[in-house]
Amino acid sequence: MEGVETIKAEQDGAAMLPEARATSLASIQGTVADELKEFRRYFRETMRSPVGLLDKVLQYVLRQKGKRIRPTLVLLSAQVCGGVTEVSYRAAALVELLHTATLVHDDVVDEAEVRRGVFSINAVWKNKIAVLLGDFLLSRGLLLSLEHKDYQLLHILSDSVRRMSEGELLQIEKARRLDIDEATYLRIISDKTASLIAACTKCGAYSATDDQDAIDRMHKMGENLGLAFQIRDDLFDYGAVDVGKPVGIDLQEKKLTLPLIYALRTATPGDRKRIMKIVRKKKKNRADLRAVTQFVEETGGLDYAREKMAAYAAEARQLLTTFPPTPARDALMDLADFIVLRKK
Repeated sequence: MEGVETIKAEQDGAAMLPEARATSLASIQGTVADELKEFRRYFRETMRSPVGLLDKVLQYVLRQKGKRIRPTLVLLSAQVCGGVTEVSYRAAALVELLHTATLVHDDVVDEAEVRRGVFSINAVWKNKIAVLLGDFLLSRGLLLSLEHKDYQLLHILSDSVRRMSEGELLQIEKARRLDIDEATYLRIISDKTASLIAACTKCGAYSATDDQDAIDRMHKMGENLGLAFQIRDDLFDYGAVDVGKPVGIDLQEKKLTLPLIYALRTATPGDRKRIMKIVRKKKKNRADLRAVTQFVEETGGLDYAREKMAAYAAEARQLLTTFPPTPARDALMDLADFIVLRKK
C-alpha cells in the first residue's frame, strides 16, 4: 500500500497466527524491489498506443498507484521456484493488464465514480470509452502472450478470467435467491478472488521451473492466500474503518458472506427470521445495519470467519515450507500474515 502502515499482530485474526509478526507490504515488496522496477518499465511499454485519446487514458491509468500485489506475487513465486526470467516479467504484465481490464469493466457495471481515491475511467470519460479501454487491455494481454508464444500463461490466466466471471454471476444469482450456504460461498470466493491470486503464483512458478509438482504446490498456495484475502475483505463489511468501501455495502447489495452465513446457520428460528427480514429489505438504514452486525458478532459469525481466514493463511504458509528457505519464500510467508492482519 502507498503510505503503508505497519500491521501489528494484535489485529483481528492474530490469535490464530501465533507466528505472525509485524510486517508491511513495503518490506515484502522490498525483496523484489529491483524486479518490480523492471516490471514497471516493462508494463509502461505495453501501455502505449498511437491513438491520442487512448494513450491519454492509458497514461491516466498508469498514474494511479496501485498496490501491485499481483505482480509482486508473480515475481516472488518465480524467485522461490528458481529465479525471475523474461517470462516472469511478461507473466506479471499479463496479470496486471487483465486485472486492470476487469477493474475498469467492474466500475462500469457498478457505476462507480472513484477507484483508488481518484475518479474512475467511466467517471471521467463515460462508459463507452471505459468499456473500450477494458477491451483494449484484454486484447493487449492476449497479443503479448501470443507474440511470445506464452500459450501456457495465456491458458492459466484465461481460465482465471472465466472463473472470475462465473463467480460473480453465481454471487448475483444467490443474492437474488438469498439461499447461499457456506460451500457455495467458498466456491464463489474461490472463483471470483482466489482464482486470480492462484494464477499469479502459478504463472510465477511456471516462468521459473519445469517442475510440475512445484508449480502445482505454488498454485494451491495462491488459492489459499486468495481465500484468506477475500474472507478478510468480507470481514471489513462488519465495522472496520478506512477500507476503501462503505461499511455495510455487502448487506445493502444482499450479498451473504461467511460471517452472516454462519450466524444464520446457528441462530434460533426467530432470530433467523428477524435478520432475513432485514436482509431482504431493498434499502437498509443505519439501524438495520447495526442490528445485523450485532447479531453476527453475538452469534459468533465474526470469530468463525476469522478462524477460517487464519486456517487458509496457515495452509498457505505450510505449503511454502515445502520449498527451500529463501528471502522470497519468507516474503510470501509474511504476505500470508499481512493478508490476515491488514487494515484495508
